[in-house]
Amino acid sequence: MIYRSLLVLLDHDAQCASRVRAVIGLAKALDCHLVGLAPTDLVDLSSAPRAAASMAERAALVRDALLDQAERAAGQFRDACSRDGLRSFETVIDECDPAQSLVRHSRCSDLVALSQADPSSPRHAVAQALVERVVLGSARPTLLIPYAGRFDAIGSQMMVAWDDSREATRAVADALPLLRNAKRVQVVSWKEHDARSADALRASLDALGRWLVWHGVDAELRIETPSAGIADAMLSHAADAGVDMIVMGAYGHARWLERVLGGATRGLLASMTVPVLMSH
Repeated sequence: MIYRSLLVLLDHDAQCASRVRAVIGLAKALDCHLVGLAPTDLVDLSSAPRAAASMAERAALVRDALLDQAERAAGQFRDACSRDGLRSFETVIDECDPAQSLVRHSRCSDLVALSQADPSSPRHAVAQALVERVVLGSARPTLLIPYAGRFDAIGSQMMVAWDDSREATRAVADALPLLRNAKRVQVVSWKEHDARSADALRASLDALGRWLVWHGVDAELRIETPSAGIADAMLSHAADAGVDMIVMGAYGHARWLERVLGGATRGLLASMTVPVLMSH
């Protein structure tokens, strides 16, 4: 498996430039095509007058403003790709809800990239809902870039969070092109307190290590005992080991129209300090 096409969200948020820089660097390192997707969002007429003529006029004005905003984001993306010498890229402007657009377009890409929601932003709830809908709804892995910091070069020092689950297995398989390209890969499991679970975890970790070797990845295997929650343990280990990307399974399900995330997944989404690749 190799990556041939990456997809990155283009919008007017403060994190867009940092996200684009990070993904351009990744596309160059992997020598693959990069698609910048600029969804316009849907026209909201809930506050418009009831008169049909006024609603139509307002709809046209709002649509033109959203298209202009998307065009500006696409233009800035093209300028950044040209400036950084990326060989293959394109932009797509989509008149659609951002989450629906990302999920749909990700089906014909190998990875979709967007940013962690900034808790200080007045649009935090909207941005968080977007992240959760894409992580749980996309058929491809989602790469999340922290809202704070610069991440121009990522994927050199990687950590896989392994718990022998379906989600973690999917994440490792989805991340193989990155793992093969990395200088160092660590696979870390956090054990329970009873010996039986530790033995079972060691057996699954050793089996994963052999499978990775068959796929060209020589990984360090570690079992640790968490002193705090799993999300905090992941971030603490990442900081101590100089990790620049975490790979993990995303836990969650849809309950009617409500998206429900597991504790470790939600914890990483809230407090990540390095880019995180999630698969569901």
